[in-house]
Amino acid sequence: MSTTTSTAGGPLAGAGRALGKIPGAIMIIPLFLGAITNSFFPQLLEIGSFTTALFSEGTGALLGLFFFCLGAQLDFRTAPATVEKGFAVLVGKVGIGVAVGLAVAFLLPSGELFGLLPLAIIAAMTNSNSALYVALTKQFGNTSDRGAITVIAMNDGPFFTMIALGAAGLAAFPLEMLVGILLPLFIGFAVGNVSPAAREFLKPGEALTIPFIGFVVGTGIDFGTFAQAGLPGALLGIMTVVLSGGAAMGVLWLVHVLRGRPKRARNLVAGAAESTTAGNAIATPAAIALVDQSYEGVQALATAQVAAATVVTAILVPFVVAAVARWQERRGVSPQAEDEWNLGRAAQAVPAPADVPAGGAP
Repeated sequence: MSTTTSTAGGPLAGAGRALGKIPGAIMIIPLFLGAITNSFFPQLLEIGSFTTALFSEGTGALLGLFFFCLGAQLDFRTAPATVEKGFAVLVGKVGIGVAVGLAVAFLLPSGELFGLLPLAIIAAMTNSNSALYVALTKQFGNTSDRGAITVIAMNDGPFFTMIALGAAGLAAFPLEMLVGILLPLFIGFAVGNVSPAAREFLKPGEALTIPFIGFVVGTGIDFGTFAQAGLPGALLGIMTVVLSGGAAMGVLWLVHVLRGRPKRARNLVAGAAESTTAGNAIATPAAIALVDQSYEGVQALATAQVAAATVVTAILVPFVVAAVARWQERRGVSPQAEDEWNLGRAAQAVPAPADVPAGGAP
């Protein structure tokens, strides 16, 4: 006769479940393991062969594979209302992140804000946690909120950070180098849109590469850097929630008004759900430093600041979205009303079928 216990899997499985509850665990935990290895056992990273190639020198290859798999998941074959909402939220979030980062770089004498680096500000505030966005909009949002992720997902990766730094003259990205970075994304995009089967095949690759990227990035950090990033990183997380979430909701509200949506249909849940920092944003400083070596000196600190922001936003944003949903409900605004309005407009755009005589077709 067999017996079962409440500790199925033993203490290691219990510890694994507990660690899995950490916000951004798939990136954060390997990042810390990489930092531990670099701080206390750096010789392990120099052992050579596959170990060194994967865990110490694999940043470029892993990022390239991640961007290829990510590109395959982007699909712009969505309804007009979904595309409209996605671009509204994306413009608000990315715009404020770039504006704040460049303002700190050019307007503050030190080029920092309470220790926050412009690289970390732009990387954290322009990127978002797609998985958390989908989960929150599934609970509090509507069809167009959830579908907007196909457009919003364009902020995954370092691309907007590169564009902002390059356009502002804060980084030098040779054209061929920039093409080399973007090409895996575009090839993946083409493959995924040509073949739905390929998109499904590559879908696990996006998540699979994240912990390996986290570990490799972590090997460039020591615990002194994490301590230095503590309070500034927490501040960056709060700034991301307040400023990027506020800007995304503001632009989305403006689009609602310009489109003539009634007040009951001006749903802002998508903007609130977008006020996170994604775990994959932690890799952005490393990607930037690969292209412009002048950032190698601040890469570790920027990475630690973004990592702290990832955790803070993941903790705060579910409460923020719930509060926005309750605020909307008190004002008579609902995601369902927006869906109904969108569907009504779509129905009006389709010509009604001609009446058929009672006796059948003439």
